[in-house]
Amino acid sequence: MSETTGSETTEAETTEARNRRKLREGLVVSDKMSKTIVVALEDRKKHRRYSKVLRSTTKVKAHDEENTAGVGDRVLLMETRPLSATKRWRLVEILEKAK
Repeated sequence: MSETTGSETTEAETTEARNRRKLREGLVVSDKMSKTIVVALEDRKKHRRYSKVLRSTTKVKAHDEENTAGVGDRVLLMETRPLSATKRWRLVEILEKAK
């Protein structure tokens, strides 16, 4: 009986650890690669002294299995294991299609 309790605890710990993945919302900048999109992630920080809001942009590559996202789409990304030398994110869903 103690063996099943131990395995259940291990499963709960792995699912709990898996749920802590980062989610980011960004804008697709490029979709020219096969099964890969380039997404611009915007970060807004307040200056410590002057309290002005500063915008910084980071470009990341994300895995898009069906090549569904296009340039200008607002997408939701999830952090994942390294899929290639530069890909560390995958597409979860397209929030808004480009007009």
